Amino acid sequence: MTESLIEATADRLFADHISPRLLAAAEQGQFASAAWREVEEAGLPRALVPEEAGGFGMPAAEALSILRIAGKHAVPLPLAETMAACWLLAGAGLGIPEGPLSIAPAAKGAALTLSRRGTSWHLGGTAPRIPWGRDAVAVAVLAEHQGTAMVASVAQGAFTVTPGANLAREPRDTLTFDATLAADAVAPAAPGTDGPALHALGAAMRSLQMAGAMAALLDMTTRYALDRTQFGKPIGKFQAIQHSLAILGSHQAAAGAAATGAAEAVGDGLRWFPIAVAKVRTGEAAGLCAGLAHQVHGAIGFTYEHTLHFLTKRLLSWRNEFGNEAEWSLRLGHHLAAAGPDRLWSEITAA
Repeated sequence: MTESLIEATADRLFADHISPRLLAAAEQGQFASAAWREVEEAGLPRALVPEEAGGFGMPAAEALSILRIAGKHAVPLPLAETMAACWLLAGAGLGIPEGPLSIAPAAKGAALTLSRRGTSWHLGGTAPRIPWGRDAVAVAVLAEHQGTAMVASVAQGAFTVTPGANLAREPRDTLTFDATLAADAVAPAAPGTDGPALHALGAAMRSLQMAGAMAALLDMTTRYALDRTQFGKPIGKFQAIQHSLAILGSHQAAAGAAATGAAEAVGDGLRWFPIAVAKVRTGEAAGLCAGLAHQVHGAIGFTYEHTLHFLTKRLLSWRNEFGNEAEWSLRLGHHLAAAGPDRLWSEITAA
């Protein structure tokens, strides 16, 4: 597959600015401000935003390919979340703040209420596991008011943060809202944008990030198998290691293809079926590929000093965000069962 200009730009940028030292610092709670400035100056967070709203106006599949590259480099920044927030805000005709952003809700269990208070609005409730909530200059909140999906731009300081983290030690915070918002900070969401749509967008984004991380994992593991010698020859010459690499490669390829389908589905009206397939396939592959990579690396792969864990911890974290394999498989199963046996093949091929 030919690398696009935006992918090449992102790849060079991340290669220059994302290092093992920066990744280790991020795990200790240090936000990579300098790297974020480079990402923002390149315009990457606004890749999903139309030109008239200050974005690139590129097709969704091309814009989302940036996240595959970000996953490859284990980028410890809220790029996906900021892209999603920009998409929400632009769709509602609201201004897009400079700086890192996040979205809410991002997980089940959120209880957000949006009500009118004269000429202003009141947003209340709690949203758990918000990615990078503590570092966001604003959060794009999707809430319902009298049956209409609304988007609110909520600036830092208008919510309280209870810190949390995923396995990769990326911030996953609980945000509590009790804020009065100006009339121009709230607007109806774009047509078709609701809670399930935002959940599907997040699932597609995580699928692409996982696909990128698995591509890097395959490259790292293959290089190690060729460099590490045992009994006078590279361990990659042993049949058992070759078998593991073949399995890892096949799962990575299948996951990558599924993630590409999810990116295309985002641009085709956020069709949930291919996104569900991608989230299931990349999630399954994430666990298998992480395990195989650690097996091939042996003991050294379990040390903190080795960079392997920056990828595998993200894979194991991202597979559970915006719906895990069980959730999306159940939805797929219900849909196909309702379609009936006569429509099974047409439903599969239509995806």
